[in-house]
Amino acid sequence: MIVVIVIVVLVVLVLGWLMYTYNRLVRLRNETDQGFSGIDIQLKRRADLIPNLVESVKAYAAHESGLFEELAQARASTLSAQGVAGAADAAGKTGAALGRLFAVAEAYPQLRASENFKRLQDELTDTEDKIAAARRYYNTVVQAYNTGQQTFPASVVAGTFGFSPREFFRLDDDGDRAPVAVSV
Repeated sequence: MIVVIVIVVLVVLVLGWLMYTYNRLVRLRNETDQGFSGIDIQLKRRADLIPNLVESVKAYAAHESGLFEELAQARASTLSAQGVAGAADAAGKTGAALGRLFAVAEAYPQLRASENFKRLQDELTDTEDKIAAARRYYNTVVQAYNTGQQTFPASVVAGTFGFSPREFFRLDDDGDRAPVAVSV
């Protein structure tokens, strides 16, 4: 009789652990989806600011048509990006193009003094901060999810139920990792 009770208790414990582990992995997977959605929302917000910035700069620097086209292509790639790798690639291209736009704007003191341009620049700065926060959150959740499903014995549950690792949101351009040169 005692043997049957011990076996029943062990089966209940194993089933409870399986349910807990499965539910934990599902929760972490959903958090990664939510985290990527946060990045996606901020990238779209940044993409929506680009046409306004371009219009502000066009009045002063009409001869920069190549830059404006590059920004339009970067914006289009952001809006059509699929998955983490596509979004990261599009974010890098957009960031580089925006950097060149602001470099052009530096040559026009009247533009820098424009209230509309300053407001757009502040909005973009705020958006960049939100993108960075969303990336940090996403990468933290991805790390927890990947660790949770790759450690034993949870890896058995993850493998059985088809949980697969998620990729981190990374910068592909080594130039983005270099320190920013600031001149005073």
